[in-house]
Amino acid sequence: MILSKAIAALGLLAAASATPPAERAREAGVVIGVLPPGPLNAITDVDGVEIGHVTIDEGKNVHTGVTAILPHGGNVFRSRVPAGFVAFNAFGKFAGSTQVVELGEIETPILLTNTLNVPEAAAGAVEWTLTQPGNETVRSVNAVVGETNDGVLNDIRRRRVTVADARRAIEVAKGGAVEEGSVGAGTGTVAFGFKGGIGTASRRLPSSQGGWTLGVLVQSNYGGVLNIAGVPVGIKLGRHAFAERGDRDTADGSVVVVIATDAPLSDRNLRRIAERAFIGIGRTGSSFSNGSGDYAIAFSTSPAVRREEGSVAMVQIADLRNEAVSLLFQAVAEATEEAVVNSLFAGKTVEGHRGTIERLPVETILPWLVAGEKK
Repeated sequence: MILSKAIAALGLLAAASATPPAERAREAGVVIGVLPPGPLNAITDVDGVEIGHVTIDEGKNVHTGVTAILPHGGNVFRSRVPAGFVAFNAFGKFAGSTQVVELGEIETPILLTNTLNVPEAAAGAVEWTLTQPGNETVRSVNAVVGETNDGVLNDIRRRRVTVADARRAIEVAKGGAVEEGSVGAGTGTVAFGFKGGIGTASRRLPSSQGGWTLGVLVQSNYGGVLNIAGVPVGIKLGRHAFAERGDRDTADGSVVVVIATDAPLSDRNLRRIAERAFIGIGRTGSSFSNGSGDYAIAFSTSPAVRREEGSVAMVQIADLRNEAVSLLFQAVAEATEEAVVNSLFAGKTVEGHRGTIERLPVETILPWLVAGEKK
């Protein structure tokens, strides 16, 4: 009996692993913007960037997790990358942001989690940093942690994410394809009344414009009137935050946008790029409500701008001219918009702590979105 149950369980696992992943927006024929994506259409198209997820799904009441973004696979504390940060609407928490603004650099991986587990995520980033070879004398670490509130699907007061979970997210980070939807920090999030989550996308500039790559990863957990590729999906579905309904659709919530690029940029121009990410968020239908925490952080992985520990007091760094940044503004707007849509396309219906959140009805809306059929 035990053996037969084990064999059956293995069969179920095999069947689950054989289930194809949800089709991404571009694969389904929904093209956003004019610039081409990178090979994976993901933030990991930027060379060196690694992503790690720890997903915590425990019965009906616990749906949460941690996502880690590493700018490179080395010692981030000793080899810092320039960064720019923007709080577009600061109803939320983004640990470490004041030092990023002040110094224009990050010295730890960026972690995303839920609102009440920011301390655990920060502790995990600190512990991991302190254990890295070469950091034996480090006495101060600026952990960078963003959050959104997943309290509809997750019993957030349980504060289920642990320091070990946060460390594990960093430790399992890797390059390549990025898992999207209800994973990591997106496990319990809701966007436009549907299941949100983690989404990613990228853009590559023409070789005549430098050939730079820019990638975005979002944690979508906000609302408004959903718009996809210029189509008013929320209105056509009759479901949005401002409809006369008594349901859970709301414009409140939060979104975190993490942006990576291999273009050699100063922290000043990285901040400008982070600002333009909210063009993409706005295109999806957000009005950045009072109760929404809307944050973006951008960093450059270019070796030409890396800030190496122990270098001489004065160094020469490369920096694109202001005139060369406009196409990167276009890239970040497009990639941010598409990353949000990918997070929704990858969503699944989840029964959670305070009710059930349905997946976006992709089959219904797809005819409105694909080329040649928009109305």
